Amino acid sequence: MIYAFIKKGSFQDSVSLMIISRKLSERPEVDQVSVMMGTPANKSMLDSTGFWHDDFADATPNDICVAVRTEGEEPGIMDLIREQLEKELNAIASASGSSHQLVKARRFESACQKLPQANLLLVSVAGEYAASVAREGLLANKNVMLFSDNVPLEQEVELKTLARERGLLVMGPDCGTAMIAGSPLAFANVLPEGGIGVIGASGTGIQEITSQIALHQQGVSHAIGLGGRDLSADVGGISALAALEMLATDDATQVIAFVSKPPSPQVRTRIIAAMQNVGKPVVALFLGSKQEQRREGNVWLANSLSDAAQLAVLLMRVAQQRQIQPEVAGKGIYGLYAGGTLAAEAAMLLSAGLGVPVSESHDQGVMLEGGGHRIVDLGDDSYTLGRPHPMIDPTTRSIEIEKLAVLPDVGVLLLDVVLGYGACADPAGAVVEAVESVRAKRAAPLVVIATLTGTDADPQGRSGQAEILREAGIAVVETLEEAVLLAVNLTHHQERSIPASHSALLDGVQVINAGLRSFALDLQSSGTPVVHYQWAPVAGGNARLASLLKQLH
Repeated sequence: MIYAFIKKGSFQDSVSLMIISRKLSERPEVDQVSVMMGTPANKSMLDSTGFWHDDFADATPNDICVAVRTEGEEPGIMDLIREQLEKELNAIASASGSSHQLVKARRFESACQKLPQANLLLVSVAGEYAASVAREGLLANKNVMLFSDNVPLEQEVELKTLARERGLLVMGPDCGTAMIAGSPLAFANVLPEGGIGVIGASGTGIQEITSQIALHQQGVSHAIGLGGRDLSADVGGISALAALEMLATDDATQVIAFVSKPPSPQVRTRIIAAMQNVGKPVVALFLGSKQEQRREGNVWLANSLSDAAQLAVLLMRVAQQRQIQPEVAGKGIYGLYAGGTLAAEAAMLLSAGLGVPVSESHDQGVMLEGGGHRIVDLGDDSYTLGRPHPMIDPTTRSIEIEKLAVLPDVGVLLLDVVLGYGACADPAGAVVEAVESVRAKRAAPLVVIATLTGTDADPQGRSGQAEILREAGIAVVETLEEAVLLAVNLTHHQERSIPASHSALLDGVQVINAGLRSFALDLQSSGTPVVHYQWAPVAGGNARLASLLKQLH
């Protein structure tokens, strides 16, 4: 049996009403209770789910519709539900009143007056009204984040086109996650500040990538959501292109990570071209599509969320190291390795990065030579004949390092430090002695990049050996891929011209929040200036009357 009543003129957000519905449904006298605003979409839902009552026909979007389903007759149930509903609504009002001076406004104009520097409108009202609220924000020169879903496609295109014309950004519809300059928008995590900017058409995808970045001891500059349809052929990636341009000109962002479902082919081409033009390393993950190649210029193609996060972290570490190393652009790269397999991998990676072919013969331990670059396996027979292996006695490598004193065209030295039983007692110390000697004799700078093979439990101790190297100004990196990537970046880096335009949004957000009160409270707790716009449908949701009132206003 369905009992029903309407509470007139008492607008509440949908999340609050869902929570109230759940609480009221816990009463033993009822089967289920549904509490919704009287919007056309909600009325349709009440009908389709079996909660319709004829009393709801006259309900407006500003009225609360309460439907109570019971197994049999419950004559007193209406009074009990009314009483509990009032208690729940009063509790919401009391919580709102004690929200640490949360600034509120009942009109958009008033919200703008209370926060004149507001540059973002966060919209989480019902989908049928969201576009109208968002448009009002855009016309007031506010960027918009549309948390609301169920916004028609044509309205999304219209809003994003308007935003593009005004130099603004629309995130969404159905954008659940963003973080701009440390301010959490909707669903967001507490993240360390850093140099990786994230763009995503997936909310949880953004959360997972940024969380993994944090777990790898790197930080995030911004996370910009797009909404699930932005990269479709119909929308054309309007917001994605705007977000890429914003991060390209942002000094705080050194690496960009991009995550979405596979875009339409024409949009993918457009997005990749834009990525290649940003002048920064970009990691692109198109979920569900297997990438046949690893790189397209400065764009690294990932195969999973964890892969994307690790690539972004790798590129960020390279960017950080590059900033503290001397200028060696146009110089050669030498690799002097004690481990044969390590030398082979370094040669393979360098070949892929520079297009220099690896050696087929490995004559004299040479794994790669060309273009002023050379990778040598010092464990080759030609170096160990009558002499101990360089892992046992580092003298052979020290001699080869000394030769760099008269090779000013060599700008980067790659090497390995191999620990463990049987190895030299202090390989790092031997490397440092040779490097310091050759640096003292050179006028040109020499960047030295080392990888360590071994553990802290080894007799030499990994951490202690790493510290010896770092104190001598030697870059210690985690993998051979990172070592070669850094070497190539240092010797072949080209500065790209970046447009002078800069989005003030990335300097810090000030938010007008229309919809869910909890979003405003989260922003306030994070220190973000916010006004909670207590939006309700104009003229009770009567579109014709609302239009007339707008004209009169």
